[in-house]
Amino acid sequence: MRNQFVNRKYVVGGIIVLASLILLFKLFFLQVIDPGYKISASRNSRQRQVKFSARGLIYDRHGKVLVYNQPAYDLMITPREAVGFDTIALCSSLDISKEELILGIKKARKYSTILPSALVSQISPERYASLQETMYKYKGFHVRTRMTRAYDQPIASHVVGYLGEVDRADLKDDTYYSLGDYLGKAGLEKQYENELRGTKGINYVWVDVHNKEQGSYEGGRDDRLAQPGKTIVSSIDAELQAYGEKLMAHKVGSIVAIEPSSGEILAMISSPGFDPGDLVGRKRTVNYVELSKDSLDPMFNRATRSRYAPGSIFKIVQALIALDMGVIVPGTGFECNKSLIGCHNHPEATNVKKAIQYSCNPYFYQVYKKIILNPKTSSIFKSSEIGLTEWKKYVEEFGFGTEWPIDYPSVSKGVVPGPDLYNGWYGKGRWAFSTIYSNWQGEIETVPIQIANLAAIIANRGFYYVPHFIKSIEGQEGIPEEFEEKHVTRVDSEYFDLVVQAMHDVIWEARGTGYRARIPGVEICGKTGTVENSAGEDHSGFFAFAPMENPKIALAVYVENAGGGGTWAAPIASLMTEKYIKGSVRQVEKEERILNLQFY
Repeated sequence: MRNQFVNRKYVVGGIIVLASLILLFKLFFLQVIDPGYKISASRNSRQRQVKFSARGLIYDRHGKVLVYNQPAYDLMITPREAVGFDTIALCSSLDISKEELILGIKKARKYSTILPSALVSQISPERYASLQETMYKYKGFHVRTRMTRAYDQPIASHVVGYLGEVDRADLKDDTYYSLGDYLGKAGLEKQYENELRGTKGINYVWVDVHNKEQGSYEGGRDDRLAQPGKTIVSSIDAELQAYGEKLMAHKVGSIVAIEPSSGEILAMISSPGFDPGDLVGRKRTVNYVELSKDSLDPMFNRATRSRYAPGSIFKIVQALIALDMGVIVPGTGFECNKSLIGCHNHPEATNVKKAIQYSCNPYFYQVYKKIILNPKTSSIFKSSEIGLTEWKKYVEEFGFGTEWPIDYPSVSKGVVPGPDLYNGWYGKGRWAFSTIYSNWQGEIETVPIQIANLAAIIANRGFYYVPHFIKSIEGQEGIPEEFEEKHVTRVDSEYFDLVVQAMHDVIWEARGTGYRARIPGVEICGKTGTVENSAGEDHSGFFAFAPMENPKIALAVYVENAGGGGTWAAPIASLMTEKYIKGSVRQVEKEERILNLQFY
């Protein structure tokens, strides 16, 4: 019995010793090996600082800076630590009201009481310099440095876009961002956000009771360097872009210019526009509200989102489709029968080329009729459905009514009506050509950038590359392959030669509607388009390319509520083309006439 108690003594003693050893080992691990508790205990003196990366620069095609960076500062607050400070003095230093300060603190507390968030964003370097001298008075506050955007010229706002503060949806979509961060909200800033933003860095520093930095924490062991964003070279020609914006001042409309051989966008003007610098810094919110309320909607990109009936410009497409389908031949002539549709006075259109040159409406009424009623069946309703289906396929090959893989957000694809539309309107088998004869002037809707691309297709004699803004991205070879893919229409190339000559005659021959687009020494080819507008004066439209052989530029111009396409859009296209090809403009009187035109 005694030996039994002795044995129990040893067992209990062993358990106690083992438990003691485990406890000692645990204490040793926590205090010596694992720094977690040490870090936790130092939270009141260790500060985590986010270091924003320098956002990538954006250049034009010739190496001119469009967008660069300049420093700005955010005042950060950790609500739990920010107590007992002089609110009046802080408001004075920041040039904000007490109400703004209180609202900002409430917002920060709602986000987190223990994590820092931005109280006042994008403080200017000048104001920060005076604030820095008194920062020691404000426990729970610190300043983080960020880079904001700056612009060499106040141009291309719709191209480059702008930055905005992340919202809840952004935080949900991408864990990279935190409350108070900024990201691209429009234009190339949005399209190439991942390439431009870089990677944020993290620094841990010691601070004393006055919130002054005393050095890096643990020798910078846990720090992470910020990685700058990638530089982007865009296809934009800054000089041409600035000139186009000058020409479109006080007008409502757009210009899109494309290099036909590559699909690179040389200029994209939407007027009225805005100064991209107005959406930077402390003034951004106020300016954004004012721009949003402007009745002329300067933030709306008319070049990529305005949808117009193509007007007489579309006669080029109609001629190509009809020729390729074989329903007409180059020598086909039609009487200018104004009882079918209204037209201006001109000589008889005895062939396709003359019909384009004179822009004869009754001629293309007959052309469209032959397209829609081909092939003939026992039912005009069935023939019309078959013909419209085939017509729609042709039109879509020219880039209309389809979504492009373009490197720009918010591009409308327009509308190309097909049987489904009219079946919905009238019922299947209850419509024919006589119902839809105005389709190509009415129901169809095109976008200016599509019309510029059409000019590139004609210039290339039947093919195009998807319009794009990117020329190169730092560290990457080439551009996305979708921009190098050649899109070829089914129309035979011989018919393109015919319409090219016709577009030449529109400008250079007698009775041509586009004579105001002439450029001394440059063979420009084009077509006018007066776009009907039920809400007021018609819109002035024009598309062109130049030179006739080995074209360097293709473009579309729209001036809203300006009347005939040859009156205003054609001379603007002429000036843009001369500027790009010759480098300067010598048509001084034409230029002055355009600059003096003001619609608002």
